[in-house]
Amino acid sequence: MPEPTIRRANVDDAEVLSALGARTFSETFRHLYDPEDLNAFMADVYSVEKTGRDLADPRRALWLVEEGGEAIGYALAGPCDLPHAEVTPACGELKRIYFVQGRQGGGLGRRLFAEVMDWLQSEGQRSVWIGVWSENFGAQRFYARHGFEQVGEYGFKVGRTVDREFILRRSGDAFRHG
Repeated sequence: MPEPTIRRANVDDAEVLSALGARTFSETFRHLYDPEDLNAFMADVYSVEKTGRDLADPRRALWLVEEGGEAIGYALAGPCDLPHAEVTPACGELKRIYFVQGRQGGGLGRRLFAEVMDWLQSEGQRSVWIGVWSENFGAQRFYARHGFEQVGEYGFKVGRTVDREFILRRSGDAFRHG
């Protein structure tokens, strides 16, 4: 099997990223939601049209991880829109980073995370924010190892379910030292 590659996605990748986003969200979280709520959420958030808009927005960036011609992971970053009083227009956010089941681990996540962080800091040091499900302990440990601290929480709504999400932040100064 060839070595997985990470590349910046472009507008031609909208269908692949839309399907991959819906697949990975469903694989990760389908046990939490009513199927009707989950399907409605995914049809909205992971539509080809919305993915295409993200790809066309110069303030956002998406990456695609591929192996042997198959899309196995992706990430989305851009301006921060988490509900926290200290978020400013200069802040960046890692909005999504997912891999298909069976492809987590092995260092690919670290490689993808590093690419995203480099892009978020490419125009100068700035604070980076992440929203993470309160029960995703592995992700919380990963982000803590990379200098992120919990600074708040909010409700993430999928249909009738509201999940407790933690808001994590890593200041721009931490990137110079970490």
